Amino acid sequence: MNEAPSTPPPLPDRLSVDPTSPHHVAAVCEHDIGIRFNGKERFDVEEYCLSEGWIKVPAGRTLDRKGKPVLIKLKGQVEAFYR
Repeated sequence: MNEAPSTPPPLPDRLSVDPTSPHHVAAVCEHDIGIRFNGKERFDVEEYCLSEGWIKVPAGRTLDRKGKPVLIKLKGQVEAFYR
């Protein structure tokens, strides 16, 4: 019995990997997502917004008081895709 491969849901305009974020979509995060920022693929993206053209990445190893990485926002051309 071969199951048909499930088609991934369409990528949202804004997505976060943090489950506590209001922009986290569990159905999308189950799939392997790639982010291309200014023509280069990034593997450290925590959150992105396609329409506003930014990504959030960890700022080194610094953590906030809740133990989560401190994020910095980088602006540029953002492209999200399924791998």
